[in-house]
Amino acid sequence: MPVDVIPGDSPLILAIPHSSTSIPEVYWRRLNDNGQMLRDTDWHVERLYAGLAPRATVVRANFHRYVSDANRDPSGQPLYPGQHNTGLVPVTDFDGAPIWERQPTPREMSSLKAVYHVPYHAALSLQIARVQAQYGYAIVWDCHSIRSRVPNLFAGDLPDLNIGTADGTACAPALSARIAEICRSDRLYSTVTDGRFRGGWTTRRYGDPAKGVHAIQLEISQSTYLSAEEPPWAYHDRKANRLRELLEELLEEAAEFKF
Repeated sequence: MPVDVIPGDSPLILAIPHSSTSIPEVYWRRLNDNGQMLRDTDWHVERLYAGLAPRATVVRANFHRYVSDANRDPSGQPLYPGQHNTGLVPVTDFDGAPIWERQPTPREMSSLKAVYHVPYHAALSLQIARVQAQYGYAIVWDCHSIRSRVPNLFAGDLPDLNIGTADGTACAPALSARIAEICRSDRLYSTVTDGRFRGGWTTRRYGDPAKGVHAIQLEISQSTYLSAEEPPWAYHDRKANRLRELLEELLEEAAEFKF
């Protein structure tokens, strides 16, 4: 199945689009050595969030972003015009390096969108509608991580916690302000709101506070929970457990936030 759904009984929905490393063999063989490193994976994000919000709904993609990026506009419009962008079916990694020996054809890309991107968003849309019908509103927490240094995307080191709200349009300002306040109060981590990462297609597509859907993307620097940002991309228990304490507080605040 292209997507796993665990229905919950709170207003909170955790969307996890990029943690899977699953690629069909027919496409895996066509990736080059660089592509097969899967360096743009949101490594271990599902483990990082596991059990932190037991009542939340979880929607997790079971496919790698190299065959269909669930956080990209299906029309092909870039998220950040004028900057380096990877597409719905990427042909380069975040560093701008090619990932394919023989990249998918336009027809194959259209098929990959239908097989992966469409079912993921159908499932997410269904859960948003279900939660909103039950509670009157829904909060979509889009779970991401990325290497702390990607010179092709941003200069220097990325802040540890990157809150994206589509420049304040995707969720109630009071909610994003409270999330940012909690992040800033933890002096171990640096925080920015609507910086280099202002939220991807999920945040922009679903976030509509006037209609009762609040969406926040949290892009976490992988230096905060990996042993090293290179193969084998090992999970660091001590660092991750420290970060999980903060994530648990953030998710609890979001789930119980009073609008």
